Amino acid sequence: MKLTGNILHIKNKRDDRNAGIVVEVDKIEYVTYKKDGKYFQPFNLEVELDEPLVITGDQLARKPEKHLQEGEYDFEVYDKEEGDYVLNENRFLSVLLVYDEFEQEHVLSSVEYTVTVTNEEFKALKEEQHKLRQSRKGTGKKKK
Repeated sequence: MKLTGNILHIKNKRDDRNAGIVVEVDKIEYVTYKKDGKYFQPFNLEVELDEPLVITGDQLARKPEKHLQEGEYDFEVYDKEEGDYVLNENRFLSVLLVYDEFEQEHVLSSVEYTVTVTNEEFKALKEEQHKLRQSRKGTGKKKK
């Protein structure tokens, strides 16, 4: 995770002037909801990326949440489609900043990038990650 620029300049509306702000995300959390009895339960899968996902400030707008901890900021994520920015309801970015008294600036503490997917997409992602882990570990026992 890496932050370039001052993410606090991003306001409640998306703005092209924030293109210089860059957030690099090295982990994505995929979330789906399955019905368990009469309630929906969340299921999540965290995926470590080989190369960081780059999100620029012109794709972000701050969510007007009043009940967040100090230093925590939530953002709506926009996709660029044919030159226009479209709000993607399934993507969400949360950033935690800590104020460094000595340096007198905010320091990035954590980044959470969450994508809500369908149950079918979640199963496919989970199988893909399982295969990837198996290929990294090796084949295990050799067959004769």
